[in-house]
Amino acid sequence: RVRLVQSGGGSVQTGGSLTLTCATSRPPGTSHCMGWYRQAPGKGREGVATIDPSDNTRYADSVKGRFTISKDRGGNPRENTLYLHMNNLKPEDTATYYCAADLYGGSCRLEYTNLADWGQGTLVTISS
Repeated sequence: RVRLVQSGGGSVQTGGSLTLTCATSRPPGTSHCMGWYRQAPGKGREGVATIDPSDNTRYADSVKGRFTISKDRGGNPRENTLYLHMNNLKPEDTATYYCAADLYGGSCRLEYTNLADWGQGTLVTISS
């Protein structure tokens, strides 16, 4: 299993920026899709951005050009820090955001939200 510990988030005004961070640790000899997902009040969970083992990224249309997913590799090859840099935030971005990971099977589809391992979630609130 992948261990994911989130930090960051909070409240900003429309047009502001936030960065979410997710410290990850995975079993040896494995490759994973990693991504950010969100769930707004009264709505289902949706994929925001994913990154594959080769650092190829995918974004939901609603966040393209505003959000950037990235990951850093530390000294331990089994550990990464996953980031979601969010700019020009809008009230509709208000949601609980989760980082998640699953074994890599050739693609990291945003539509697939039944990933194996999840962070604890962090609330992002955008006020108008």
